[in-house]
Amino acid sequence: MYGKKGIQAYKKDSLKSDLASADPHRVIQLLMQGVLDRLALGKGYIERSDWEGKAAALTRSIEIINALRDGLDRDANPELVDNLDSLYDYMIVRINEASVSKDCAVIDQVIALMLQIKGAWDLITEADKQQAYHTANNESAGAVNA
Repeated sequence: MYGKKGIQAYKKDSLKSDLASADPHRVIQLLMQGVLDRLALGKGYIERSDWEGKAAALTRSIEIINALRDGLDRDANPELVDNLDSLYDYMIVRINEASVSKDCAVIDQVIALMLQIKGAWDLITEADKQQAYHTANNESAGAVNA
């Protein structure tokens, strides 16, 4: 009933709607899921020898990881942020290696890493999110009043 383009347009509109109404925690979840989705697509393209599709999917996964890196709050927990930044950098290096070597096993390693990060992120409770939001608002209010 729906063509491929219609389904893609629906998914794109649905994602835009999710992002427009999402809190920062949800945005990060959506970005992480986007990385996982693009990596899975990249694997499929490699398996089908679709090199143009592979390049597009893996490039997009790297762009999303870079967006996650750009969103890291260096003031919140510098050691954790440095570790995450290094891990994201490692993932990008491995995705580039997988793209050149066309090795799905390397992509599987990156997927496993992202699943671990996302799994930890998904465990953050609503109370923890509210506390972090409250703390951030108090700090920004203090900076304005200083």
